[in-house]
Amino acid sequence: MYRVLIADDSAFMRKVLTDFFNKQPDFEVAGTAINGKEAINKVMEYSPDLVTMDVNMPVMDGLNALAVIMEQKPTPVLMLSSLTQQGTEATVRALSLGAIDFISKAGGSISKLDTIEDELLEKCRNAVKAKVHKIPYVPQKKLENIKPVSKSPAPPVMKRVELPVRQGLKLGGAAQTPPSKNSSNVFAVKRPNVILQARGKPQPEAASKVTPVTMTGMGNGSKKLVAIGTSTGGPQALQQVITRLPGNLPCGVVVVQHMPAGFTKALADRLDTISQVSVKEAEDGDIIQPGHVYIAPGSHHLRVREEGSSRRIVLGQDPPVGNHRPAVNVMYDSVAPIGKNLVAVIMTGMGCDGCEGMKKIKAAGGYSIAQDEPTCVVYGMPKAVVDAGLADEIKPIQSIAQAIVEAVKR
Repeated sequence: MYRVLIADDSAFMRKVLTDFFNKQPDFEVAGTAINGKEAINKVMEYSPDLVTMDVNMPVMDGLNALAVIMEQKPTPVLMLSSLTQQGTEATVRALSLGAIDFISKAGGSISKLDTIEDELLEKCRNAVKAKVHKIPYVPQKKLENIKPVSKSPAPPVMKRVELPVRQGLKLGGAAQTPPSKNSSNVFAVKRPNVILQARGKPQPEAASKVTPVTMTGMGNGSKKLVAIGTSTGGPQALQQVITRLPGNLPCGVVVVQHMPAGFTKALADRLDTISQVSVKEAEDGDIIQPGHVYIAPGSHHLRVREEGSSRRIVLGQDPPVGNHRPAVNVMYDSVAPIGKNLVAVIMTGMGCDGCEGMKKIKAAGGYSIAQDEPTCVVYGMPKAVVDAGLADEIKPIQSIAQAIVEAVKR
């Protein structure tokens, strides 16, 4: 019997959810909370197997409550989100803070929640089986200061770039001389990215408390492509990996994250603000560029097509594969012909999406990296690859970026 705590400031919503769970033979409602502070107290008191958490509540909102819970008493949390822009951005932040999954309120209206009862119960049953980890608490007010960065030029450009230098920007230690264009180490990152700082884009150390891997030479890296597949627990895992990638990564990265339409844009924008690489939601026809990460939009399969010396992203809405669109297998199938120049990464997620595609990648000579079991929220997709003998490396999430860089340099 799974014990559920329902946190929502709406009495009607608490009643609807209580009725949903009480009709099920494997759930019981351990208690309810009307705000985030009360939710924290009741998690400590009741030790529930699952928390359903609304985002917008008085006294303390769901995001700050989630952050405290994940630090003090890690518990599977399922977020309830609206489909508004504000709701999708809050949901992505919640997933990066450790929420297992989320449910979108149909049309943003609680009165229509009964139309997704089956999806809600299925996700709750999956969430209670997930592995949760302690995550250091960061007050939400600090996270909200991180805003998406516009990619369009903002005049006056020269003033924005030169301003830190005129203010006496200190790069730390002795004065450093930029590498010569003829230097073999021209791709080395030795100092903060002044241009990104001038544009207001935070360095990863400040935004996500991680240090990006240093790229000290590219070898054949410009010919490479990195393809990442993930699902449940993926937004948090992607934050761990992408924020550690160096801005001078000599190849592009394509990502399939199982997520509905409307949420992948918010995920890409958030990752872009805290990473040295550029991150965007993929668009049909995008030419894959070095140091850029392209996330498949929800409800669209992502394929890569080679065109001479370039690689182009092709999006499609053909039927789901294995109940997924985007599907990791679809992306892997399309990139398998790249052969030895492909680095394929499979991370936390339920099921086995990506395993069949990885077989084709390995047959073509590609290199594969799988996330290890202890750091996965759900050890499903990586397990399928590992059990099939398809993983060249099995790494904890905090080491995957380094493994990617080393594989790209080979």
